[in-house]
Amino acid sequence: MRRVVFNQKGGVGKSSIACNLAAVSASQGYRTLLIDLDAQANSTHYLTGLTGEDIPMGIADFFKQTLSPTSFRKGKVDIYETPFDNLHVVTATAELADLQPKLEAKHKINKLRKLLEDLDEDYDRIYLDTPPALNFYTVSALIAADRCLIPFDCDSFSRNALYGLLAEIEELKEDHNEGLEVEGIVVNQFQPRASLPQQLLDELLGEGLPVLPVNLMASVKMRESHQACKPLIYLEPRHKLTQQFVELHDLLES
Repeated sequence: MRRVVFNQKGGVGKSSIACNLAAVSASQGYRTLLIDLDAQANSTHYLTGLTGEDIPMGIADFFKQTLSPTSFRKGKVDIYETPFDNLHVVTATAELADLQPKLEAKHKINKLRKLLEDLDEDYDRIYLDTPPALNFYTVSALIAADRCLIPFDCDSFSRNALYGLLAEIEELKEDHNEGLEVEGIVVNQFQPRASLPQQLLDELLGEGLPVLPVNLMASVKMRESHQACKPLIYLEPRHKLTQQFVELHDLLES
């Protein structure tokens, strides 16, 4: 199972959702891999605590190999073992931004899918965290994935962009990956006592959009989790937000 978490809008909690679902998966005994495709490397830092030059080349090294006709490591990727059982990560670095135009020019859009086909034998679940843009890395992830989750942060700008986002995914599905399934929209940073978030949620449901029935609450505990470089299931397993992630994970696995 390969699952991509994607939204073109930044700040919607994409990396938090990808990392915490992957952590819940690992905690339940699934051998789980997260692949960070964002040059900002937020998921990499969250799961490893590493920054700057301490971060292994990871996915950037893999893509560099695809550009070199003589690379002896062609098709290989270095996988980093996190401090958490069953949870591994392919790290991202800032070099991804410089590689992107070269990869586009050489039409390397299917290389990630081929890599994941090889990794399927070693992992039960693979999560892909993407940049907040429909660029080379995001398209590669959507081509490689089985399922797609769309974070939504109860913001009017996000709401207005949803139809365009769903249309783009549908077009990519028709052209490149007929097996891709949009699992649903994940409502994130939800404030049930505020009127606007509930209004926006009701509008989405009224329009028949595929909103998942688990709303992830807004909580300072998430920021504490980022600071500690420890997903919620390991930081505070009984917290309400942690249990919401567990509920969401179990819903997706059912």
